[in-house]
Amino acid sequence: MTTAILTLGTTPAWQRTMVFDRLTLDAVNRSTEVFDYASGKSINAARVLRTIGANVVTTGFAGGPRGEAMCRDLDQIGIAHDFQRVAAPTRQCITIVDRTAHTATELIEESLPAAPDDWSALDRKVRDLLPRCKCWIFTGSLPPGAPTDFYARFLPLAPAFGARAIVDARGESLRQSLKHGGFIVKLNREELAATLETELNSESDLRSALVRAVPPGGGAIVTLGRDGSLVSDGRSIWTISTPKVETVSAIGSGDAYAAGLADGLSRGLPLPAACVLGSACGAANALTPLAGHVKQEDVERLRTMIRIEQVVTSP
Repeated sequence: MTTAILTLGTTPAWQRTMVFDRLTLDAVNRSTEVFDYASGKSINAARVLRTIGANVVTTGFAGGPRGEAMCRDLDQIGIAHDFQRVAAPTRQCITIVDRTAHTATELIEESLPAAPDDWSALDRKVRDLLPRCKCWIFTGSLPPGAPTDFYARFLPLAPAFGARAIVDARGESLRQSLKHGGFIVKLNREELAATLETELNSESDLRSALVRAVPPGGGAIVTLGRDGSLVSDGRSIWTISTPKVETVSAIGSGDAYAAGLADGLSRGLPLPAACVLGSACGAANALTPLAGHVKQEDVERLRTMIRIEQVVTSP
């Protein structure tokens, strides 16, 4: 099997999205629509990649009946997967969409720990898949008791395989990754501040922190919601606008951004241009109540509305 893009996430989910015309707290509410589907950051990214025409494979942990349902859903939509089966059941997450208030509330079940042997087996799976892929997305939180270097340990392998790597994580797993070079780190403003243990009180603070977060020979992206994103390769900084859309649910838009970014990089686009595709995918995701569900025509339409502006060039 030859694949273009790998998405790795150790905490996927079986997702239920419930849509209400109007949600009233502390009262009986009856949904107008209910959707059950495979989700989690790595799967959301894989779903977007599949929709925009990329060849993709996803891996991680899957356990119990929800893990089986997750795999069946991926089979039905044609996403290749190679999960490590574990005893711990795959978590379930619930999104509640209120159409009147234009809100989306996410209820997250935390993942259970995986056994040491499960981590060793997943390590072997990942090492088998990496040489077949030209772009890697390592995304999502790690479950309790995880080796904090699980994403970081694979990054030094990218140059040998001619691959581009993206890390969309937080906390210690991200700090471990930042010990290496040559990859793209994607994070939001809150994650940037926490990772660098600094306050971002001004635009100057934000730009300075972004440059500091760039791995040697790599790049960094900080997403800013409706304010677009900032991108740096350590020398220059670019602003990437985001289209103004009527948001139904922004949940999964960051994962969609990572998917578009990976597709652009795998096609040889420079980092800012790849981020334009990422921004278009993120905005397209916000048009639907379902995480990771985009329409290709929306992505192409929104892509034409996005602008790149170079704001800083280091001497």
